[in-house]
Amino acid sequence: MNHAATKQTQHPLLVELVTEELPPKALSKLGNAFADGITTGLAQQHLLAEGCTTTYFATPRRLAVTLSHVLKQAPDQPFAEKLMPVKIGLDENGQATTALKKKLDAKGWSHLQPENLHTESDGKQDYLYAKGTAQGAPLAQGLQKALEEAVANLPIPKVMRYQLADGETSVKFVRPAHQLVALLGADIVPVTLLGLEAGRISSGHRFMGQQSIEIQSADTYETQLTKEGRIIPSFEVRRDTIRKQLETHANALGHTIGNDPETWALLDEVTALVEHPTVYTGQFDPAFLDVPPECLILTMRLNQKYFPLFDPASGKLTHQFLIVSNMEVADPSNIVEGNERVVRPRLADAQFFYNTDRKTSLASRLEALESRVYHNKLGSQRERIERVRAIARYVAENIGADTNDADRAALLAKADLNTNMVGEFPELQGIMGGYYAQADNEPASVVNAITGQYQIRLGSPINTHNETTAALFIAERAETLIGIWGIGLIPSGERDPYGLRRAALGIISAFEQLTAGAYLQPGQPNKLTITGLLEFARNTFGDTPISEDVVAEVSHFIYERYRNLLASEFDRTVIDAVLELEPPLNEVQTRIQACTAFAELPEAQSLASANKRIVNLLKKANVNMQTVDPQLLEEPAEQALEKLINELEPRAHKQFKDGDFRGNLTTLSGVRDAVDQFFNDVMVMAPDPALRDNRLALLGRLKQLMNQVADISRLAQ
Repeated sequence: MNHAATKQTQHPLLVELVTEELPPKALSKLGNAFADGITTGLAQQHLLAEGCTTTYFATPRRLAVTLSHVLKQAPDQPFAEKLMPVKIGLDENGQATTALKKKLDAKGWSHLQPENLHTESDGKQDYLYAKGTAQGAPLAQGLQKALEEAVANLPIPKVMRYQLADGETSVKFVRPAHQLVALLGADIVPVTLLGLEAGRISSGHRFMGQQSIEIQSADTYETQLTKEGRIIPSFEVRRDTIRKQLETHANALGHTIGNDPETWALLDEVTALVEHPTVYTGQFDPAFLDVPPECLILTMRLNQKYFPLFDPASGKLTHQFLIVSNMEVADPSNIVEGNERVVRPRLADAQFFYNTDRKTSLASRLEALESRVYHNKLGSQRERIERVRAIARYVAENIGADTNDADRAALLAKADLNTNMVGEFPELQGIMGGYYAQADNEPASVVNAITGQYQIRLGSPINTHNETTAALFIAERAETLIGIWGIGLIPSGERDPYGLRRAALGIISAFEQLTAGAYLQPGQPNKLTITGLLEFARNTFGDTPISEDVVAEVSHFIYERYRNLLASEFDRTVIDAVLELEPPLNEVQTRIQACTAFAELPEAQSLASANKRIVNLLKKANVNMQTVDPQLLEEPAEQALEKLINELEPRAHKQFKDGDFRGNLTTLSGVRDAVDQFFNDVMVMAPDPALRDNRLALLGRLKQLMNQVADISRLAQ
């Protein structure tokens, strides 16, 4: 490329598509994809100059992009295209065959003669190539192609078909499009899209700005839209503007908007709903604060798109909220009063649902769950409750929790599914059950377990305050995994409609926390194992045919989820070494940390390599493990190795039993010299079968001892 020439012909490019209101939750993705698609398309056609930058814009009624340095015409490009074998393209006289002529005609190269073509061999036969320099595409041609491809590849949630102005032609897009702007500098680029011809006319704010804005050039787009159209076209700038206004208003009132994920998700959604954001303050009757705050927060965020305000000291919900309006007016009283008037019946509904629900105890709602289908192959919710109850009692017994509380929590866990509040707001499952259980004077541990059952992870150490929560949490996920997997609904690709991956991660998090808890009975060890848990869960399904293989399959599935989860924190080789043994879940991280420390020892690589050699020898020999006969140990090196194993074995076993995995591996690192000497001096595969089997048995014993914490052979480089 001639940079001096192209520098004189590069200009900023603007492309804007004005539409009807775009889906708010998809707007940011659509805007980015529109800009990326056009940028990629122009880059592939060599129409972007060096140093070109892309800026994307997205409002509820437009997708747009500006590119800083675009060429009017792409530079000429050398090309070489493989045509066909010489024996097919040329006859015995070296003239073009009919096949070659048709090929050249199809490519627009009918002017080329055989002497204009090149011959190259691919090592098997000679091929004809057309080589030359292709004229660079003009921008209009390149942009037309880039536009069409960008629109075709947009991540549109749902496509709609609509008719154009001629009343005959129909097109498909996410929403009807009304205007297309394409400017290279100040010049219109003659492209078309969705039945629209490109021009320079854009649209301003529906009520505050000019309805029709003549864009002077690509450089003035953002400024003109802001000043003349009263629109902030940049999604990111608009989002930051809203955030700053929200924080300013909240600070002025002595409140905060909160810092939870739902707050920021709402900020993104509101950014996609307004073009000129202005924040106002509203309030509701403080009497509504007697309703659980989750109900009020959800109805304000979900239905009204308001930002609830919280007391910064206590974190409690206040009776004030912030409104993000699409209008900036001198007197906002009508806007504020209108929004307050709209939210009042919503909050009144929540209050009515809450008060009505409390008139019926959770326990009395259980009978209705018999007609509520969980899955047609797994029975009703009531049947499921009985399975979860049994598993929860089993878990409680094994972690030292109160089995009666675990049973009660499991019994009532799904009773809120039939309440008015959960019927209106399914997102409040469990949360409302906790409130209603508290109103029914259920034990605090039962209330906490019901409230926490839908958490994705069990985030706090299991101790006497939340062991009932842990029992219900683990039981529900075990029942889900075994039941859903058992009827063949296994996750595939991105499809996981029953949340089995989330259930596996939940069990992992609970087992992790089992290492940190102080159990109900001081000093009582955790006896819960993943295999025992899943096997017990399988037995609760009674007549439902759940294969015995499901236990092993689900166990492996959980360990694979754990493998992926740990990959961002630990070395993959060490993870694989530990998980190869599928140890108790609550020991995995401790073992990985011990194995990581072991891998840094000078003896580690030698022992890992020796271990790998032992594994291969034992696999190749295919002999059953047998007791070592000391009388058959003839060589000093094998006698020394057996003596050292006898010395280290008791200490290593005790360290492993006590959970001192690092100490165990450090102890076993002491066998390196003896192992090296053994392989130097001893022929393992001796001709005498008795000697050979005895030496293999010695190595098998060493392998078992060395691989208690992890499969050390996997650390070999």
